[in-house]
Amino acid sequence: MSQPVPIPHGLPMERDAGPFDPPRHITRLREARPVSPMVFPDGHEGWIVTGYDAVRQLMADTRFSSRQDIGVLHIPYETPGMPAATEPSPQIPGMFIAMDPPDHTRLRRRLTGAFTVKRMKQLEEHIIDIAERQLDELARLTPPVDLVKEFALPVPSLVICELLGVPYADRETFQVNSAKFLVKDVSLDEKMAAYTELTTYLAELVTRKRATPGEDILSDLARHDDLTIEELTGIAFLLLLAGHETTANMLALGTFALLEHPEQMAELRANPDLLPDAVEELMRYLSVVDILFRYATEDIELGGETIGKGSTVVVSMLAANHDPQRFDNPDTLDVHRKARGHLSFGHGVHQCLGQQLARIEMRAGFDGLLRRFPTLKLAIPAGEVKLRTDMNIYGVHELPVTWTETAR
Repeated sequence: MSQPVPIPHGLPMERDAGPFDPPRHITRLREARPVSPMVFPDGHEGWIVTGYDAVRQLMADTRFSSRQDIGVLHIPYETPGMPAATEPSPQIPGMFIAMDPPDHTRLRRRLTGAFTVKRMKQLEEHIIDIAERQLDELARLTPPVDLVKEFALPVPSLVICELLGVPYADRETFQVNSAKFLVKDVSLDEKMAAYTELTTYLAELVTRKRATPGEDILSDLARHDDLTIEELTGIAFLLLLAGHETTANMLALGTFALLEHPEQMAELRANPDLLPDAVEELMRYLSVVDILFRYATEDIELGGETIGKGSTVVVSMLAANHDPQRFDNPDTLDVHRKARGHLSFGHGVHQCLGQQLARIEMRAGFDGLLRRFPTLKLAIPAGEVKLRTDMNIYGVHELPVTWTETAR
């Protein structure tokens, strides 16, 4: 039986306990009532799920729909990038993250071959080369430098551009517009202008690839006549956005976290074999995609509560990843932890398609950075680092760093 607790009003989003910790309000809520009713700012009632077991169960249950055209979200936050809505959002062709089976299955099946573990393993050496070349560029600069601009953003951008067949020279178009698209408190007109500019660019790109395909993922997709140009554009938008934004923020915020935990950083430098587990732990600890939404398609029992049909459900991945029922001392960064089972890549049918790619990029990025910059440190006080509290994917806007020596 759930303990009686005050029903929260609005989303407690701010990480007020520190830049890497869940909001205190969410932590208290998870302890008292991990599946809790909440009131959205406009007054309508929904639910927030914060406990690990409940979140995992919910994500595996397809009765909790991802379709925004059947749910009404009366708050200024949506699935990353989606505009705020006061009525159901129409389905966007190709945007399979906001679809349910069988529509989701049809589109995702087209992509599974491109992101298999085997395919990613074949690409690993090349991804390491990309990271090392960017580290060469970084080492040539005179510190202090912004690690986001010079390393964390270029590496995943270069990788996803090459995989998809998007010219890296056009990065200004997608980096600027995707960032605008992820700002929380921006007008719908501004958000949609960024979305339109990016999708217009991608529609032209996939149209060219359908006419003259190359050796890349978008060309492979364009060869399927059953996929429309609109669907190809939606898929390209989703892969490009997710393929560089999430990993870029993990590389930058992860470096910040390690610099703030120098003993953990020293252990990783001394024993690089810890890196695969450290990447999983950083994913869990930081949870850069911290809020998702689902919509109940029928009355559903979850965590001892009945979530009514049509309810909007807020899912806190951050709270679930810091649940002491699942992880010992969850608010502690521990590179020795076996954090497999964290929910940062999601769970169920929507589990992140590119998770193996992201793991390889993070291993290559952190390994190279720690090895080649043994004296890396922040160039400003930690309290002055600009956190992305205004964005739907958490991270840092800039990370000024400095060093006194480099290595190969």
